[in-house]
Amino acid sequence: MTSPEPATPVPSGGTPPPGCPAHAMSPEGLRRLYGPEAEADPRGLYEALRAEHGTVAPVLVQGDLPAWLVLGHRENLDVARTPSRFSRDSRRWRDMQEGNVPADHPLTPVAAWQPVCNFADGTDHERLRGAVTESLERFDRRGIRRYVTRFAGQLIDKFAEAGRADLVADFAEPLPMLVMTQLVGAPDSYGPRLVQAARDMTRGTDTAIASNEYLSVALRQLLEAKRASPGHDFTSWLLEHSASLTDAEIIEHLRLVVIAAFETTANLIANTLRMMLTDRRFRAHLSGGHMTLPDALEQVLWDEPPLTTILGRWATGDTMLGGQRIKAGDMLLLGLAAGNTDPEIRPDLTSPVHGNRSHLAFSGGPHECPGQDVGRAIADTGIDALTSRLPDLRLGVPEDELRYDSTLMSRRLVALPVTFTPLGSRTGATPLPRPPVAEPLPAAAAPPPAAPPPAALAPEPVRRSWWARLFARR
Repeated sequence: MTSPEPATPVPSGGTPPPGCPAHAMSPEGLRRLYGPEAEADPRGLYEALRAEHGTVAPVLVQGDLPAWLVLGHRENLDVARTPSRFSRDSRRWRDMQEGNVPADHPLTPVAAWQPVCNFADGTDHERLRGAVTESLERFDRRGIRRYVTRFAGQLIDKFAEAGRADLVADFAEPLPMLVMTQLVGAPDSYGPRLVQAARDMTRGTDTAIASNEYLSVALRQLLEAKRASPGHDFTSWLLEHSASLTDAEIIEHLRLVVIAAFETTANLIANTLRMMLTDRRFRAHLSGGHMTLPDALEQVLWDEPPLTTILGRWATGDTMLGGQRIKAGDMLLLGLAAGNTDPEIRPDLTSPVHGNRSHLAFSGGPHECPGQDVGRAIADTGIDALTSRLPDLRLGVPEDELRYDSTLMSRRLVALPVTFTPLGSRTGATPLPRPPVAEPLPAAAAPPPAAPPPAALAPEPVRRSWWARLFARR
């Protein structure tokens, strides 16, 4: 980023003197949001940055590109709510304009402009966002919960007799995608492979590109099937919406909604279950009736938001934020997790925040997550179904052995091993009744696309690829 002249010298790693633009600092004086330090303790990094710089901190992202991390709760809302000052259009990013973000840069896939609502402002954003939100609002919430109960029951049936499971791989990850498959109007046969492809993409294996192509083919075929035979689903509603979305816009928004729902809802379910299994006070509040399950979800959204950071916003002109001088074209990162622990609004992090939805987990302003209520419904209903069927869930490993994959944008629980009394061993235990099965798609619906190479869908150790490089070290 360009430093105004004259620039006041700043000691490496120190705090700029009053009135000194942080960009006068050399890269060696800025902390990186990627690499071992950031991955090992992201919350500790946020607090160190807050102590050094206040509510807005200069940082480095992949490739040692400069950016601003917004740490304050109020400042995050200020950025999110004023697109006239902080645009979502990444074509404003000065480093991209100057050629510092090549096609193979780790941030290119999530920062390069795309024809979707979360890269648009003004009337373009209103048109695209309106089609998405109005289509989502047409869903019957009770119908969504029936889908969740149905698929949660099917997943639980697969491990209920074993007495042990990994609640991330066996429950939290597949449930959101199975439900979203129904909501977008895809046949049941799409579900399992979409779950595996989405998991493969977001974990960044060597076959992530093949899985991404599989998802693209599936969505393209789904669009053609719905054009021929519309139904009561998200894809059909996007097709018929008055905004007249192009095929490319519909496919990209289907991808956006499906992947966003998968990643964020899976993290929310896993984080809530971990809290229930490891935090005695949290569990006591739930079992004692002092906190409902929806309250518990809001507490987790405060303490462990599914996304820790959102990239990004770009300054439309020179401005001030949190005492820092922001230059036109600068990139800003919304620090959702950091803003949720801002001491200005939460001086005591141990105090419960039941029923308080003023957290930043779903961002805010015109780009606030449009599917947050769907995500809550999936998490709430799914966890309730799980704990009703298996009420004696116990953590299967010591808590300090739980592992996390921390990246620029999220902190994901890798696995959540549990043990429980096998369902068949329970005296008088009976499974939950099955809800009515949803009506199948019309015969005109296309068959699922050919599967990607087996390696793309086979469980294997996490290996870094293009998706992982968005968020982790190079």
